[in-house]
Amino acid sequence: MARPRQFDEERAVDAAMRAFWTAGYEATSTQDLCDATGLGRSSIYNTFTSKHELFERALGKYMATKNAATFAMLDGDESPRAKMRALLQQVVEAPEDDPLGCLVVNSMIELAPRDPDVAAALRKDQELRLAALTEVLESGRRAGEIAEDKDARELAHFVNATIAGMRVAARGGAGRDALEAIAATALNAL
Repeated sequence: MARPRQFDEERAVDAAMRAFWTAGYEATSTQDLCDATGLGRSSIYNTFTSKHELFERALGKYMATKNAATFAMLDGDESPRAKMRALLQQVVEAPEDDPLGCLVVNSMIELAPRDPDVAAALRKDQELRLAALTEVLESGRRAGEIAEDKDARELAHFVNATIAGMRVAARGGAGRDALEAIAATALNAL
């Protein structure tokens, strides 16, 4: 008879998510995952079967958590332009205890070119964000807050790329002033 698990699986996924977010997939060793989760190797492999499966769970949790906050903001009562400002400001004011950068962006660069499952998950995630951004930006066009001659879907790609770029810049050492300037420039482009 198998022993019951003595740990919270979701807390382990969260701890692994932070480890992958900080160091990336390849640089995060099994020992790093043991240290982060407080689990032994056998517990990790008995529960998640592989480092890759644990990574996929961690990436899924990251996307669901980040998207929930983003979609809640985009569904709010503020004007479309205020929503875009708040979205960009989230990057500027990232929580100090979060690792720098973005697990999605890091995974696009590190894994997507050679891992079709991760690439598919990232494409699906991106499409959800682009659809939400397009809807808000189209609403802004109708309200006269966004230039009428601009395509909402193209602007959604621009905003998405700007946010990704800001996260890369932050990971590369860009300070608050630089991130504020990028956000202001992006808002002016709308």
